[in-house]
This record gives sequence, structure tokens and C-alpha cells, in this order.
Amino acid sequence: MSKTALVTGASRGIGLETTRRFILNNDQITTVVMFARDSEDFDAAVAELEAELPIGRRVIPVKVDVGDRGALKKAVKHAYDEVGNIDILVNNAGYTNPVPLQQIKMADFEKTMNVNLYGPFTVVKTLLNRGNRFDLIVNIASTAGINGRSGWLAYSASKAAVINMSQAMREELSIYGTRVVCLSPGRTATALRKTLAPDEDPSTIMQPEHVAQVINTISSPVGRFIDSENIVVRQ
Repeated sequence: MSKTALVTGASRGIGLETTRRFILNNDQITTVVMFARDSEDFDAAVAELEAELPIGRRVIPVKVDVGDRGALKKAVKHAYDEVGNIDILVNNAGYTNPVPLQQIKMADFEKTMNVNLYGPFTVVKTLLNRGNRFDLIVNIASTAGINGRSGWLAYSASKAAVINMSQAMREELSIYGTRVVCLSPGRTATALRKTLAPDEDPSTIMQPEHVAQVINTISSPVGRFIDSENIVVRQ
């Protein structure tokens, strides 16, 4: 039976690499809906994937800011109306502006929460209210959500909330047969990581494709044997 996946933050990094593995290397997934902000990176990523698509597979790009709740709800409803049930959801989109506590602007704190926490919640709730039944939800948190990091207060707080939210979702949605996995990557060479640690050499840390491979494994039949409480992925 073919499955449909939705990946947020799909223009680059973990989101793009997850989409790539889903559509090119996962025998079950035939459609991937890609959510990302309008950008040249997104256009290029979609064009590259479409050039490689096997027969019978498709990617559906949707340009939307996950931090804009109204636009996000409309995009989710439109995607559901177009492709039907979303079997696998990967809530990957992330944002932060790391500054010391006394320099944090409330607008930035709220934007971090909007993208990292309210976004995933909104996608799940909107789809459930449309009658969607998930096989799997993967919420991307962070090891920074397990132990708070100096200078990363808003980001750490948002990811700690994602970990807790995932636990509640797992309990509530288990009656539908839905697996909810929270994945907490350590240092990964993404654009967001460059914002958090600008002086770090990206070649010395984990790469997005490593995390994407873990997500692809979790989404495979063997994934149900993996303890999904809060999976830490690190070098």
C-alpha cells in the first residue's frame, strides 16, 4: 500500500534530505508534500528532486511559513484536500536567534515558539480535525531541549516543549494506532546550527543525511521495533 508523507522545513538540511530518502529510497512512500518558505533554495531543491523522480512518485511543494499560523492552517487543509490522508508527518521546520537572556526580544521569542512548537501542534491538530489518521508522526526536537544551553534560551525552551508535547501526543494518539517519535539530534551541520554556533567547522559534526537516514529507518517496517520515547542522534 502506497503512503503519503508531509515534511516541513523541506528546502534544505534535514528536511530536504528526509524528503530525498522518502521519495527515492523508501518503497512504501510514493508522495511527499514539501512545506517550506518561498526561497531560491526551495525552488532549486524541488527542481533537483523532480529530475530524479522514479515513475509513479511525486513531490508536491507548498510555499508556506510554518510560523504564520493562519497561512499554515490553510496550507495543511489545501494539502489534505489535494493528496488525501497524510500517513507520515515529519515536523522538522525550526528557527532561532541565539542571544543572551537580557537581549532577547519578545517578538523573537514568540517567533521561535511559533515555528518550533505551535507549528507542529497546528499541523497535527488541523489534520486530525480533517479526519486524518497518521501512521507515524516524527517531531524533531534537539539535545538542547534535554539540557538548556547558555545563549540558546528560547531555542532550548521550545525544544523541551516539543519533547513533552510528543509524549502527550504519543499517549493520546495511540488509540488510533499512531506512533509518535520524538527525535533529538545533537550537533548537525544545518543552516540553523550555523546560526547557533557560527565558529564551528561543519565538517567535524553530524551531517543532515545522517539524521535523515534515521528518520527513514523509523518510517520503515522495522521502525516499530525502535523505542520512540525520545531518540537521541549524535556522533
